[in-house]
Amino acid sequence: MKVKRTSTSDARRGSGRFRRRIRVTMSWLVRDTLCPVVAWLWRRTLFIRRLFAPITRYLRLETGWTGERRGGDEPQLPSQQADLLCEAGLQERPEECQGSEGQREAKLRVPEEDREQEEEQEEQQEEQEEQEEQEDEECDSEQYRVDNTDELYCGYDSTWETEQTEERPAASSQIRMQHWNQGMSSYKFSRFENAARDMHNYRHDYPSQIRMQGWNQNMASDDNPNLEFYLGNKPSLPDGIYIQDFHSEWFGNYNKLEYVHTYIQWLFPLQEPGMNHDASILTREEIEDFLRNDTAKENLLKSYELMLDFYGIELCDKNTGQVRRASNWKDRFCNLNNRTHNNLRITRILKCLGTLGFRHYQAPLVHFFLKETLVHGQLPDVKDSVLNYFVFAVLDKNQRRSLIKFAYLNYDRKDEFVWCPRKIQMMLSEWSASKSQEGVEGENDVKMLTA
Repeated sequence: MKVKRTSTSDARRGSGRFRRRIRVTMSWLVRDTLCPVVAWLWRRTLFIRRLFAPITRYLRLETGWTGERRGGDEPQLPSQQADLLCEAGLQERPEECQGSEGQREAKLRVPEEDREQEEEQEEQQEEQEEQEEQEDEECDSEQYRVDNTDELYCGYDSTWETEQTEERPAASSQIRMQHWNQGMSSYKFSRFENAARDMHNYRHDYPSQIRMQGWNQNMASDDNPNLEFYLGNKPSLPDGIYIQDFHSEWFGNYNKLEYVHTYIQWLFPLQEPGMNHDASILTREEIEDFLRNDTAKENLLKSYELMLDFYGIELCDKNTGQVRRASNWKDRFCNLNNRTHNNLRITRILKCLGTLGFRHYQAPLVHFFLKETLVHGQLPDVKDSVLNYFVFAVLDKNQRRSLIKFAYLNYDRKDEFVWCPRKIQMMLSEWSASKSQEGVEGENDVKMLTA
């Protein structure tokens, strides 16, 4: 009997230990494996819902669906359409909606204020188009026109041609590349052409997103998250930091600025998505509101100075955007050269400056990087990004040409320079030679006069 009781108690203890091990294993799986997976799926679900929310709202408005099940022969009542549009923000709710007259007043219409805003936007767009046409006429002189058969012609580079010819960039570069030797020049041109596609999309105001933006203009917006963040009414996500705290607590905190990767999309928002799925892309309405708000633009300027300090640069003239080395530039340049992901951040900063009212700040910053990389020999791992991305983020065509001219004249291996067509390179070389000859003749004249 003792043997049986002992064996029974041992079996119970063994089964108890087995159950405890199962519980520990399951708790470990739930805590370390299942919970992160569920959290990841939940974040992606929220992202997908936010992505498709404008489309679903648009379809609901077009079909008049309110979420209630009705018979197939039951028509959509006008009052239900009016209520749905009132919720979406497209129509003001009429004061009297009980009688037939109220229902007629509740028909689809555009309020007077919306009409005035649309007329103002159309006038501003027409003025901008006229200004761009004038700039094109000034820039597109015969000496800057290039043939698309040029060995280094890039169909995505509108620096040397009118904007109207850039709607469908030429795709003949692969044919021309066959005539090249497989060397450094072909590799550099291939990288430049890939970068030029992205910068072409930015400079032409993201043409692929026009239709989606048009849908969003007719729907209720999500309270302008980027503008609200810059006005101090909303924190960044997922960090939960307000714009004032960024400027006061993060200035000079180089570890945070380097290793946290979710703030840059909030400090410098764009009309394109970034790596932070909790950040929102800029809408056209939000850009217009931002440009009319002095507080938002002042805070953007502070964010720019925050990042300049992080890179060892300081803004010395707020009117022109001129920059220079900061006192700690050596240490910060070392970090910038070793952490090349900052090249993407600087590209984003340049794009944001051009979009949100600081277009004149672009060229001075790019010229600073060109001078540091090509003249002073600093930041060797940043040089390719400067030539492929930074230069072509500058919206002003004349300034882009001046920057490329400076880059070509200060580039060591001019036979490997691929960032402008051969015709332009020949023209710049002739101009440089003539200036050098004038300088030599001037020195000879001075020697003859002093002899």
